[in-house]
Amino acid sequence: MTLWLWILGACALAYLTKLSGYLVPQRVLESPAIMRISACMTVGLLASLVMMNAVADGQRLTLDSRVLALAAGVAALKLRAPFLVVVVAGAVAAALGRLAGLP
Repeated sequence: MTLWLWILGACALAYLTKLSGYLVPQRVLESPAIMRISACMTVGLLASLVMMNAVADGQRLTLDSRVLALAAGVAALKLRAPFLVVVVAGAVAAALGRLAGLP
């Protein structure tokens, strides 16, 4: 099988998966169990994405200035800072870490 056939197959599968979502009855989507599960899955997926971007470097784990940025962002969130302040705190922490010699 060529690469283009694999790509077209993956596109068709993604389209059919999205299309199947429209076939689910509304009463199923509004059930409390489904609402709880979808909320937990969203938080879990977002947390895993943040961690992978913070400590992964290709196929290995690394501790660098991104971890400082994440810690500064978490500290700002704990202090209930506005989102822009959280982003700036993370950027400043990463910059200071790189200035100190961290990769």
